[in-house]
Amino acid sequence: MPELPEVETVRRSLLPALVGRRILEVTRCAWPRTIAAPAPELFCTRLRDRAILDVARRAKYVIIHLDGDEALVVHLRMTGRLTLVAPDATPDQHTHVALRLDDERQLFFRDPRKFGRIWLLDRDGLARLDGQLGPEPLDETLTAAAFRALLRRRTGRLKPLLLDQRLIAGLGNIYADEALWQARLHPLQSVAQLSDEQIDALYAAVRDVLQRSIANRGTTFADYRDAWGLRGDNQSALNVYGRAGQPCPRCGTPIARLVVAQRGTHICPVCQPCSPAHDA
Repeated sequence: MPELPEVETVRRSLLPALVGRRILEVTRCAWPRTIAAPAPELFCTRLRDRAILDVARRAKYVIIHLDGDEALVVHLRMTGRLTLVAPDATPDQHTHVALRLDDERQLFFRDPRKFGRIWLLDRDGLARLDGQLGPEPLDETLTAAAFRALLRRRTGRLKPLLLDQRLIAGLGNIYADEALWQARLHPLQSVAQLSDEQIDALYAAVRDVLQRSIANRGTTFADYRDAWGLRGDNQSALNVYGRAGQPCPRCGTPIARLVVAQRGTHICPVCQPCSPAHDA
């Protein structure tokens, strides 16, 4: 599933191409359940001749701001892609939504597994979405002290907490594993057991991992592409995720795979020791 670095890369690739353009019409709505709100017929009607003002991101959502205080909000989920294509491009069976722009290019939403969703939200709808999400991990307002305060108010194991979008927005399986490895913390470590120094190390690791991954344009294993169909480069920079059995870049110990919060999880057993408090 695309996480913050991938969604941010999609946003950056869309921004210069979309701002100042107009959506002339929706030319395809082949899987109505892709449209989460409003009803597909109303969605198509309300998108006729709409100016695009900005392309933003909140957590794992791409937000395309339109005139009239509304926005297209897109969650890519597992296999969704937003792709800019030529005027004569033909949508395939997995292209569920297509928009025609005033420069005659098209914006396709393609999603083989059909888990992705699109909303057309007004200002109140955007505010409700924002209220359901925690702070952005790269926002300047999320200082090390603010991060410590967030974790000190919670109980439970580290990795499930990092995946909770209500606590911190945008982290997913890949970058939670990478940040925990960098901070030398086990994913099943109880947050209550952490020292301030360990929380600070995790804060720095989360930010470093995300910034580096954005610079590498995200991680592509299979489906993820930017708006021009280009793959990310960060897969070659991963230290533990997807590397079970390979040597830890830090100590050489084979990377282990376990399941945490129903997610495949990758750790170095030496760099991230499991304390007796969570050996079970």
